Amino acid sequence: MSSTVQIGLLIVLALLAANLPFANQRILMVGPQRPSKSLGWRLAELVGLYFVVGAVGLALENHGGQIAPQGWEFYAITGTMFVTLAFPGFVVRYLMHRKH
Repeated sequence: MSSTVQIGLLIVLALLAANLPFANQRILMVGPQRPSKSLGWRLAELVGLYFVVGAVGLALENHGGQIAPQGWEFYAITGTMFVTLAFPGFVVRYLMHRKH
């Protein structure tokens, strides 16, 4: 698999993972169905999924060759990118008014 395909798949995975906490009412995607999950749970799931996607990216980088050392700047940028990717799910869950 080429590095371009790996990067594309990682971006798609990050987009799906960032919006997953806002798409369902289950805690950690496997817990009991709840009538309303709090924003705190959703943010905790978002942080956990950030680390899962980061682990997948690290595994892909390790598979492709040497792992580059990362400073705090890398984690600040990828964290803000992950939160930005979560924006559509946040908008649908909290900002769009639905008719009941």
